[in-house]
Amino acid sequence: MLSRVRVWLNRTYAENVFFMDQLRRNPSNRAVEIHATHGDPDSPVLAAADTAELEPEGLSPAGYVEYALDQCARRGIDVFVPRLHQAAIVAHRAEFAAAGTALLAPTPEAVAVFEDKATAYAAVGSVGVPVPPWWRVRTAEELVSAVEELEAAGHRACFKPAAGAGGVGFRVITRAPFSLTHLNGFPGPHVQLDLVVDALRRAGEPVDWLVMPRLEQPEVSVDCLTGPDNRVRLAVGRTKNGRRRGFTLDDRWLGPARLIAEGFGLHHLSNIQFRMLGDRPVLLDVNTRPAGGLHQLSLCGVNVPWAAVRLALGEDPGVIEPPFLGQDYTVVSGPRPLMPAALPRQRVEPADVLLPAVPAQAASAGEVLPL
Repeated sequence: MLSRVRVWLNRTYAENVFFMDQLRRNPSNRAVEIHATHGDPDSPVLAAADTAELEPEGLSPAGYVEYALDQCARRGIDVFVPRLHQAAIVAHRAEFAAAGTALLAPTPEAVAVFEDKATAYAAVGSVGVPVPPWWRVRTAEELVSAVEELEAAGHRACFKPAAGAGGVGFRVITRAPFSLTHLNGFPGPHVQLDLVVDALRRAGEPVDWLVMPRLEQPEVSVDCLTGPDNRVRLAVGRTKNGRRRGFTLDDRWLGPARLIAEGFGLHHLSNIQFRMLGDRPVLLDVNTRPAGGLHQLSLCGVNVPWAAVRLALGEDPGVIEPPFLGQDYTVVSGPRPLMPAALPRQRVEPADVLLPAVPAQAASAGEVLPL
């Protein structure tokens, strides 16, 4: 009988409760035990895990690596899926391997390229992947200059941190004066240029922003699974246009994504995002981690988290073609259980006990519904 596989997810997104569900209902019927750590005691991933701990706060990247190595040794972790301090962790891949833990993460070189958006745009542009025009700005004067160039070319300017995740810090520049119109409805991403310039000058310290055109929908996120031999095993695009979501295998999106994943060593799971600039797709962002919406590919008949764990364990799943593309769908929210108290939950069985496969929990928060 095969031993259970122990997987650790550190300080990950709430949506990865579905990543965990898919590991448990894997097509190999292999028992999976999941360890989760987080800084928030009310994170749903802690409640969804078999064992859980609160992470210590204030650790340096080097200190966090020591903490992670200790977790892997004490917990007998087979596969570690790092999000927090990913760059520091992958730089110590050999030490984790010596502890018996495989990292489900790209090469240090790939993480270094894509943790900074300006570096990423320059790199992928050099290999022929279309990127939007962009400026790296640090001062109010540089911001105004970049905005004026974009507006002269007929674009609406926006900015975001050069290093960051998700939509944190994203704003769209407007020259409309602040008025009651901006206080109607829900807060939006638009911000007045004069307010931004004033804030920058009063701050007295530089920022590190990327200024670029406001790109249009559809947005296509290509989920890639790439082996350590730099060959893509799976690439499927998830489309987003307003509330409507869908899937695509169109090479306009998958071709550039494959070029990036294979050319830059984006081993294991990555997510490569595109949007439209006029009538052509251009790169929006590259994530060197599993996307929060990765579980949505189950609507195409594939279990990508399990294929990724197998690949990390050295069990090559081969090229994976989705047997079908799921119908268009939307995403809704719902309840998800939390731990009854802010205390870690632990198993008490001896380490050599083999667990049966854990039944899948019903999807709730962030579940997908057909349109």
